[in-house]
Amino acid sequence: MKSNPTPLLHHTCELGEGPVWDEQNQRLLWVDILRGELHQYNTKTKDHRFFSVGQMIGSFALNEKGGFVAAVKDGFVNIDGETGIISGINNPEIHLTKNRFNEGKCDPSGRFWAGSMSLNDETGAGALYMLDHDFSVHRKRDNISISNGMAWSLDGKKMYYIDTPTYRVMAFDFDEKTGSIRSPVSVIEIKTEDGSPDGMTIDTEGKLWIAHWDGWQITRWNPATGKLLSRISIPAARVTSCIFGGPTFEDLYITTAKTGLTYKQLNDQPLAGSLFVIKDCGFKGLPATKFKSAN
Repeated sequence: MKSNPTPLLHHTCELGEGPVWDEQNQRLLWVDILRGELHQYNTKTKDHRFFSVGQMIGSFALNEKGGFVAAVKDGFVNIDGETGIISGINNPEIHLTKNRFNEGKCDPSGRFWAGSMSLNDETGAGALYMLDHDFSVHRKRDNISISNGMAWSLDGKKMYYIDTPTYRVMAFDFDEKTGSIRSPVSVIEIKTEDGSPDGMTIDTEGKLWIAHWDGWQITRWNPATGKLLSRISIPAARVTSCIFGGPTFEDLYITTAKTGLTYKQLNDQPLAGSLFVIKDCGFKGLPATKFKSAN
């Protein structure tokens, strides 16, 4: 396995997150949550551009009909892929002004899942939601503190989920037809000294890759056994997420953050907030599932 992460760009984010590989256009997309920006980098043309959505953006997914669906400070929205203009879908937490949305991803059937969290780090203030094909929103889990990484097993029967302060990956029985989740079981436990579990993805062997906030690393795990398989060191402490991309899905892209770091810490890790890539990492990922609407 190759483990030589290199910065893809000179640009750094305050809070880089939620990378998505756009297979059709051979581009990587990601967000800077705090700046409210959606970034895109075309790996063929080397063109980097971004637009602001006017508020914090936690996550997004490619929309089958063009543009994106996203979870922003004001709930679920559509984003025009050219202009960045947003149009509201549904805000299930309109009454919770001190919350924001965070990590999100589409399930194998094309529903968009995203969770919320407190802006003030209040324990249990968030929830996990599912945006269905008909744009209805369903609250799936309560008492969530920092809703983070999501992935689905290769057979679509398990949903893996991270609520960061628990230092665990939970596996739910997942019904692809209805989107129901039940029977949560802890399958991976992270040591606190390794940093907090953040974003997550899955490879073609069914193994989970986890980003470690304040852990300087990405790890690979077997969810069937809970065993740690390997580590990759990243030259930034606050590693937020990762995704496979490239022409054959063998390049690993990694987002990081610099928010909250002291002046000394920033001096010690000048690449904090960078987007990294490990080319031909030795493993392979899967195409991103797009949001599928019923109409």
